[in-house]
Amino acid sequence: MKLKRIAAVAVAALAVGLVPLARAQATDRPATDRPATEWAGIVRESVTIPMDGGWSATGELTYPKGARGRLPVVVLLHGSGQHDMDQTLAPGVATFGSVARSVNRGGFAVLRFHKRGVVGVGPKLSDNPAFLDPDRPYQQTVRDAAAVVRFAAVSKRVDPAKVFLLGHSEGTQVAGNLVADPGAYGIRKPAGVVMMGVVGATPREAIYYQAVGRTLGQLHEEFDFDGDGSLSATEVTNGLVGLPDDVAGQFRAVLTSRATDADGDGRLAIDTEVEPVVRAAVGFDRFPHLTGMSERLAKYLTDFGRFAMPARELPRYNGPVLLLNGETDIQTPVRGAIVADAALAAAGNRDHKLITYSGVSHLMNVSPEYQPVPGNPGQVVLRDINAWLAAHR
Repeated sequence: MKLKRIAAVAVAALAVGLVPLARAQATDRPATDRPATEWAGIVRESVTIPMDGGWSATGELTYPKGARGRLPVVVLLHGSGQHDMDQTLAPGVATFGSVARSVNRGGFAVLRFHKRGVVGVGPKLSDNPAFLDPDRPYQQTVRDAAAVVRFAAVSKRVDPAKVFLLGHSEGTQVAGNLVADPGAYGIRKPAGVVMMGVVGATPREAIYYQAVGRTLGQLHEEFDFDGDGSLSATEVTNGLVGLPDDVAGQFRAVLTSRATDADGDGRLAIDTEVEPVVRAAVGFDRFPHLTGMSERLAKYLTDFGRFAMPARELPRYNGPVLLLNGETDIQTPVRGAIVADAALAAAGNRDHKLITYSGVSHLMNVSPEYQPVPGNPGQVVLRDINAWLAAHR
């Protein structure tokens, strides 16, 4: 059995959520090279944001041309990984650039910034390892986000009473940590919070789902035609039809191996025969040191787990909250957003809203469930964000 291949594919599948967002193809094209029409009618001011440890983040404060007075501002908080201010994932896929332009055209200022260790769009990374691998990587991310919020509040174009946070993936937990106890981070209570792709599991739970559970889920949904929890040879053959070659190869290595059929009955019980094989291939029982996983990532997962998830943090915040999640998100499944919304209701928050989207993946774009492709947030998602912000302006 090609266990090394299975492990490599499974770890690569940890695309988003608690581990770095996958990039289909990196690009070094700077923001200034993007078509001028994308930013038509929007002022772009370069900013430098001082942070601790000798790092200063560069980025942009953008706002509508002709805007007068101090504006409400939306601070964008990235998903996990070393992201530039646009959260560039592939040529033409810059999720935060897309969000920023939409929100600017709705009359708001937006503050985007390069995460610690990132010096330019691409992303381009610093050559200083101290900025790329801090001792407490997630804690540092929260501290850096707080520095950005403080910077926004004193910007001459910004109304300090109207600083909103918009987090994606990891950024939903960062936003939750900040609004639960703003004083601890030296910031004013934010005017509102928008969360896209809400974190709803511990690191161990999330990594199990992303590395093992999603594979089992696909077998149950797309292979097990008769729904009996096991796969016949015919179901295996039919299930492989139409899958991308690399994905089909991964499944074939597991499903056609005699070792997987532990009881030798000619059928593969998904949860009791396939699960142990996939689990062993990714080395899940050595969590957070999975097969092929870097020490840097293992350290990040450990640090991330020390902080509370949005469902625990948001009830401590009595301001307005908008939760957005794709129903086919396999990195931060929709259940996390549903639970967080219920927690807000139980805490007595009177201004919270949950919107879920059929056929929408973690990047808030329409995409196949088990083979998601990079894309910018859909127009319906952007319209919902703008409508909610306008109502809370």
